[in-house]
Amino acid sequence: MDFGLKGKHALVTGGSKGIGKAIAKELAREGVDVVIVSRTMSDLEASAREIEDETGTRVIPMVLDVTQTGRVNSVIPEAAQQLGGLHILVNSGSAPGGSASAVGPIETVNEDDLMSDFDVKYVGALRCARASIPL
Repeated sequence: MDFGLKGKHALVTGGSKGIGKAIAKELAREGVDVVIVSRTMSDLEASAREIEDETGTRVIPMVLDVTQTGRVNSVIPEAAQQLGGLHILVNSGSAPGGSASAVGPIETVNEDDLMSDFDVKYVGALRCARASIPL
């Protein structure tokens, strides 16, 4: 299916595994050059190779922990420079499998885990969106 994305550039957080990787792969199939980011370079490199081999589209792996504002503010512009601009941001960063103790009945929710989950999923998405605005 052609969504008219060929030649666009995207950054996908959580791009080495799960939903983020699947989104990056589909974007690449549409002809989108993609930067995938997560915290572990070995996972990123394996996923980038796999996606490139399947799609023939350029995939650039970059390490980024979205809870670190300074890194977000340096990595996202660097990614945009390597791609030649940034058109699409996909916020898919999350702890693998989520945090089981951050959800459930109120009496069982672990507040530290909840705040950590919130920092990655919500505040991390805000950090990435804010860093992408001028690009």
